[in-house]
Amino acid sequence: MKKNKIFVACDTSNLNQIKKIIKYTRTTKLDIIPKFGLQFFYSKNGRKFLENFKLEFFLDVKINDISQTALSAMDSLKDLKKLRYITVHVNGGLDMLKAVTNRAKKINKKIKVLGVTILTSLNNKSLKEIGHTKSVEKLVLQQVNLIKKSGAAGCICSAKEAKIIRKKFKNFFIVTPGIRLPGDKANDQMRVLTPKEAFKNKVSAIVMGRSLIKKNIKNNVKRLIDHLN
Repeated sequence: MKKNKIFVACDTSNLNQIKKIIKYTRTTKLDIIPKFGLQFFYSKNGRKFLENFKLEFFLDVKINDISQTALSAMDSLKDLKKLRYITVHVNGGLDMLKAVTNRAKKINKKIKVLGVTILTSLNNKSLKEIGHTKSVEKLVLQQVNLIKKSGAAGCICSAKEAKIIRKKFKNFFIVTPGIRLPGDKANDQMRVLTPKEAFKNKVSAIVMGRSLIKKNIKNNVKRLIDHLN
């Protein structure tokens, strides 16, 4: 079986639980990389833990500010030697996307900057409430064009839009959250697919949280492997 790339969302501020997630999701059958979000990064021990972390990791902080502040944020991450993926929200605009992408290359050429499009917790109704007049699909495509223009490595989008994006951008690094194993609840996500469905849409990687880290992690990883087989 091909080693599919899976980012496991380490969504907790409990350091012992983080260590447990990392330990029990490691397998030779899948390429599973820990993803740390705001909850852990903002926690008392989170930032310090990542300073000395020995494995490659994804930092999902969705940088979204004026260019100078975004650049300062990137500079503050220089000591995170194993940082390989970082998210920037497309709402910050083209100049900010370009600035962060260029700064990342100077800090460490191994870092992939990924532009965040419409969150998978939103749908067409949610967009109208915010003030957007375009559908999710059209808005995401517009945002991806901007991300591509900035020189960033890829995007974060729903697996449902990934198929359309892949047709247009053959070599783009496409990451899809909102992934659930068959039978698992969608919870707060609106646009969800199973891992197999996502990879059929030719995504580069998927993000999995609850389906992997809730209850028996080893069991969940086995379910995932069986599902992809």
